[in-house]
Amino acid sequence: MWIRCFLFAIIGLAALANAASADALPAVTLTQDSAAFTLTNAFVTARVDKQSGDLISLKYKNIEMLGNASGHPYGYWSHTPMRGGRTVSSVTIDPARNNGDRAEVSVKGFYEGAALGSGPGGSVAADIEIRYTLGRNDSGIYTYSIFDHKPTYPATSIGEARYALKLSDSVFDYMTVDADRRREMITAGDWSHGTQLNMKEVRRMTTGKFKGEVEHKYDYSAVQFQTPAVGWSSTKQNVGFWCVNPTIEYLSGGPTKVELNAHRDAVFTQDTNAGASPTILNYWRGSHYGGSRCDIAAGEAWTKVVGPFLLYCNTAPTPDAQWKDALKTADREARAWPYGWVSGVDYPVKSERGAVSGRLVLRDPGAPNATMSNILVGLTHGDYPPSDRGGAMDWQTDAKYYQFWVRADSDGRFTIPAVRPGTYTLRAIATGVLGEFTKANVAVGAGQTLATGDLTWTPICRGKQLWEIGVPDRTAGEFRHGDHYWQWGLYNQYPTDFPGDVNFVIGKSDTRRDWNYCQCPRDDRPSGTPWTITFDLPKAVSGTATLRLAFAATSARSLAVFVNDKPVGTVGPLTDTATIRRDGIRGYWQERDVSFDAALLKPGKNTLTLTIPPGNPMSGIEYDYLRLEVQE
Repeated sequence: MWIRCFLFAIIGLAALANAASADALPAVTLTQDSAAFTLTNAFVTARVDKQSGDLISLKYKNIEMLGNASGHPYGYWSHTPMRGGRTVSSVTIDPARNNGDRAEVSVKGFYEGAALGSGPGGSVAADIEIRYTLGRNDSGIYTYSIFDHKPTYPATSIGEARYALKLSDSVFDYMTVDADRRREMITAGDWSHGTQLNMKEVRRMTTGKFKGEVEHKYDYSAVQFQTPAVGWSSTKQNVGFWCVNPTIEYLSGGPTKVELNAHRDAVFTQDTNAGASPTILNYWRGSHYGGSRCDIAAGEAWTKVVGPFLLYCNTAPTPDAQWKDALKTADREARAWPYGWVSGVDYPVKSERGAVSGRLVLRDPGAPNATMSNILVGLTHGDYPPSDRGGAMDWQTDAKYYQFWVRADSDGRFTIPAVRPGTYTLRAIATGVLGEFTKANVAVGAGQTLATGDLTWTPICRGKQLWEIGVPDRTAGEFRHGDHYWQWGLYNQYPTDFPGDVNFVIGKSDTRRDWNYCQCPRDDRPSGTPWTITFDLPKAVSGTATLRLAFAATSARSLAVFVNDKPVGTVGPLTDTATIRRDGIRGYWQERDVSFDAALLKPGKNTLTLTIPPGNPMSGIEYDYLRLEVQE
């Protein structure tokens, strides 16, 4: 007993020492001159330009973390307050009034009409405000941006939107995205001297440690929901710099959205002195992998608060240790969300938000023994027009509204916390289940938890299943090369891997070996590139057969379907999500069905052929899942 008391005493003393240490930290100071604000605490010193809202300096342990070697330098929002109209800089949290606990500064641009030139952020008809916040205990600085479109403003659209950081090339040499992509990087000189291949973003290194390797910035793209902390490290100075998102509520595309987030700046110039800076990107409205949209109508009152998120600095003996610390910090920030210090903008604090809890129960009449895993449950805006895909805008392409997603447990139980009050559509997707669950008109009130009880998910069934290929998980990850897709040019290997094209035999073929991650056009297939599925039926069938095609990504214009050499339908037009050429296995996900007379099937051997039109090797299709059903 005395040992336990002794240990508790030590732990208590340590906690008191840490608290005392935190209290003893120097106060935050805020100074300014005509050009910039300077915010300082015990860990960092940051300078913010009063006109652009750019973060023009961030020093940690007296090391300058930012750089200006390529493109737009330092740290910046893509939509700035200074392009036209009136700009005002101000102090929104004065540390002199809170005992030095926190400082915050603001740079705001006001839209004053097209007659005065383009508005803040270029052509965006909205007021745009940028804020930076530094607390006493923060090893880094927070930033957020507020867009405000008033009813008197004309229709507008937000272009590609992100926060970008160009880091010091003399400090950072190691980049971490996730467990599969963390490595010492090429140098700026290596990139500048590299040989361009099939795209401007792709070069083969001709110098340095990685001579002969191909560098493609899109090989570091990742699902934002799964990568709360990405950044760069210094193997010489043992410091790290990370972008930490505490939530994805202000990002676009929900929990499956893939985006660029870190790479060496792909400088497109022959100037070998231009320098390719270590870069971090935090996209909230991106055009990649199917993209997203943010369109505001004339007369519409709309505002969105993007962030706050943390630009975090740390130190540890190795990049791996720095990354693990950044992940712990991301978890701590997620628990602290929403932050109590945000005020003066449309940002409900914790007591003003609600929650939704319940349990998702699968009842699949076509597969009574089916199970689901990796269950994602979210609250989103309902589908709305317009869409360039011919249907309504959905959560995968929405950047206009907030989204709230969580991962349910293995029993389907979930709680979605910190939800802004409003009416939403509740959605769920899961590995092992084709399609999605939806429940409209879910009203969330401030300070309340809505208990939905059991929600029964009955997936759509088109009849008895004859066969399936793959696993419905919205990726091509289970197919050949799907487990190492993050490398340039895998599509060029297709003719070598499959000289006779894919001929998948149901019951015999292996998806990991015999089904490629993408169906790629070939130069020697002038009539199109066919993939064949061969299967046996014990007896004749009648009624309607439906081929259910779930696409993880598309770049081909269309897909023609043949059953026993007879055409039964064409899927298209399909949208180019640019996923294959950006070395991904998921983009905009969609399901398309092709129905035909089941009498075309016969007892014994049958073939179903999928043919894509001619094109370059990147203009193909990535399948998530295929299923043939018959309703007799």
